[in-house]
This record gives sequence, C-alpha cells and structure tokens, in this order.
Amino acid sequence: MIAIVDYDTGNLRSVENALKKIGAEYIVTSDESVIRNASHVLLPGVGEAASAMDNLRQRGLDKVIPTLTQPVLGICIGVQIMCRCSEEGNATCLGIFSTDVKKFRPQKDKIKIPEMGWNTITNLKSPLFNGIEEGSFVYYVHSYAPAVCSEEIASTTYGEQVFSGALQKGNFFGTQFHPEKSGVVGEKILRNFIAL
Repeated sequence: MIAIVDYDTGNLRSVENALKKIGAEYIVTSDESVIRNASHVLLPGVGEAASAMDNLRQRGLDKVIPTLTQPVLGICIGVQIMCRCSEEGNATCLGIFSTDVKKFRPQKDKIKIPEMGWNTITNLKSPLFNGIEEGSFVYYVHSYAPAVCSEEIASTTYGEQVFSGALQKGNFFGTQFHPEKSGVVGEKILRNFIAL
C-alpha cells in the first residue's frame, strides 16, 4: 500500500488519478503509523515552501519523513521541502538532500517565470528512470528549483539556468517535475518507483 502524505498542499487528486490509472493501491493520510507501515510514500504538493513546512510541522511529520526506510518520492514542493532550505519564504526544510532551493533569476533571454510546460530531463542516473530515454519531456510548473548537487539524478535547463530535475539519496527520491502530469514518461517513472 502506497501512502500519499496529506499536508494540505493540494495536487492530491492528480496523483491519485495517476496511481489509479496504473492500478496501484494507495491511501491518502497524515497518520504517522499508516505512513510508517506503507510500502512506499509519496510526498506531493503545490504551493509555497514555508507554508508546506508549517503544515508538516503541525502534523509532526517533519520528524517522521526523514526517518522513513521505505522508498519515498517527493514531487514538486515535495522535493523542495526535502532539501536543506528554500529561498521561498526563507524556509528551513527537512535537510534530506544536501542542496538548497533557488528562485529562477530573470535573464536576458527573458524566460517566463514560473516555468509552465514541457521540458527535457537529461543525465539520467537512477532506477527511477529505467526505460526512460535521455531528453524525454516531462511537465513542470515552478518558480523555484533545487540547485545542482551530487545527489542529482536528472538535470534540466531552463533558459540559461541548469537545475536538478530529480534527486536521490538512499531510499529518498524527488522530482521537481510532475510525473503524474507527464504522460507515458511520467507513468513509467511512477511504475519504476513502485517497483523499487
């Protein structure tokens, strides 16, 4: 059973629909014992990092998530709050990944912020991407992203800025993009995660 962590950050419905489509069993919960006993844990989310961390703390889940031993996948805000800190709201985050979340900077090529739409992932280095081709397109909606670091398992370039499209440290995984909105590529990534 997969636990989808509910901490009032939205996006749960699209994640639920994606899991239903691939026939996965799941439960939406903020209950510590259910999360600890799940085979896999999904930490989705959209919104603002400081608020997301406040919501986790109110439920005591900021202490729970870093101690989990099963595969954990953070999506969008989920991966951001698994980093050390975020420039969004000057949030101190969970510190699972040893990188910080940075805001996109305006540039001479006048990229639109937030990035909304399809972009590619390259330098794929994890079982999460088994069967996924280099340069595959995934769906992004964000103004902040994890900085490049040694735990990067996929990178993405937006304008002149390169950021970590996905991260992994041990049993912890995170994608800045939305696999649940990324078509057949995203479906394959979710299947790979469940197979871990």
